[in-house]
Amino acid sequence: MPSYIQGNLALDPKRSAPAPKVKIKETTKVVYRNKTLPTQEKMLYLFTVILCVIVAGVIIWRYAAIYQMNANILKMQSDIREMQAQNSALKQEVEKLQSPERMKGEAVRLGFNLGDEKKISLVTPEKTKSNTSSSKNNKVVSKP
Repeated sequence: MPSYIQGNLALDPKRSAPAPKVKIKETTKVVYRNKTLPTQEKMLYLFTVILCVIVAGVIIWRYAAIYQMNANILKMQSDIREMQAQNSALKQEVEKLQSPERMKGEAVRLGFNLGDEKKISLVTPEKTKSNTSSSKNNKVVSKP
């Protein structure tokens, strides 16, 4: 049977050009592994990060305090402007109420007798040697 197997083309190995032999050159690659950081260096990095966070927190806190102060200043300035407006309105009202024409009108309305200015005289108490007379007030008396 071997002749039969060799003569059968179905079982005949492929006849092709012989494949050139490829030489594979194996190279080894040396991989260097970095050592882990020493504990002191890790602690130094951690301390630096913590310090930066603390400094940033203080700066942000100060800016917040400055913002709050500015807000308070603006509120106080608006309150001052409002009070100044009220003061000027009250001063105008005082001037209006203290006008001589209004005073004369109120005196007439309340039933006071308006007399001439010539009839008004100033009466002063006599000066005595005792201290009791100095405590008394000077009075203005008008003659009807």
